[in-house]
Order: sequence, then structure tokens, then C-alpha cells
Amino acid sequence: MDIVIRAAVIFLVLYAVARLIGRRELGQMEPFDILLLVVLGDLIQQGVTQNDASVTGALLAVATMCLLTVAMSFASYRWRPMRLLLEGTPVVLIADGRMVEPNLRRERITHEELAEWARMQQIADLGDVRWAVLETTGKVSFIPR
Repeated sequence: MDIVIRAAVIFLVLYAVARLIGRRELGQMEPFDILLLVVLGDLIQQGVTQNDASVTGALLAVATMCLLTVAMSFASYRWRPMRLLLEGTPVVLIADGRMVEPNLRRERITHEELAEWARMQQIADLGDVRWAVLETTGKVSFIPR
């Protein structure tokens, strides 16, 4: 039972950390970020199972994480307030060709980054964008005029 409680606590902490880090960072991972995730996974495993190297301990930890993932997904699907809490809402970065500076600052996105993402979508000038929205997945959607 100890492993289940530790796995549940770690799950909630990881979920909170993912929300605090922000969409942009999670949507734009660099190779070093992936290495950090691998190391983080090992550290978390040691914290969850402590010195329990048994198959049963590992299965309990994995099952707890999976169960909590499904439960949060169901809660998000079933109750709108929970969805807003767990997933957040899309953020408008450009409205009618003008950058929404407070939203850019809050999401820590520079003008240069936004222009780069627009170019990747074949948009040469941000003035030609009706809406640019940072989606809950971390991707930016551009809607041209």
C-alpha cells in the first residue's frame, strides 16, 4: 500500500509541475530536455519504489499512475470546471494582426519566436494573421485574414 500512496503523491506533483512549467516549454522540447526527462524518470522510480525491486512493486506503481491518468482524463471529460483546471484554456497571442502583449509575457513568448512559428506555417507577416492561438497542447494555431 505504501507504493500506491507514494505513486499517487508523485503523480500529483508531476501533474502540478507540468502545469507550472507551461505549454510552450512542453510543446517545444529540446534534446537536453528529453535527457532530463529520462533522468527524472529514474529519480521518480527510486522515490516511488524505494528499495523495492520486486515485479509486484513496479506493477503497483505503474497501475497507480495509469489509474490516476484515466481518472483525471475522465474527470476532465465529464466536468467542464475540472477540464479548465486540468487542461487550461487556449490563449490568444495575436488578434486582428496585433500581438496581445500581456498574453505573450505571461506565456514567455518573444516576438521573434512567434514570427518563427508563423514562418513555419508559410505566414510571412504577422500583420496578415487574424488570430494566433496558443492551444492547450503547446502548439500555436494561425488563422490568416
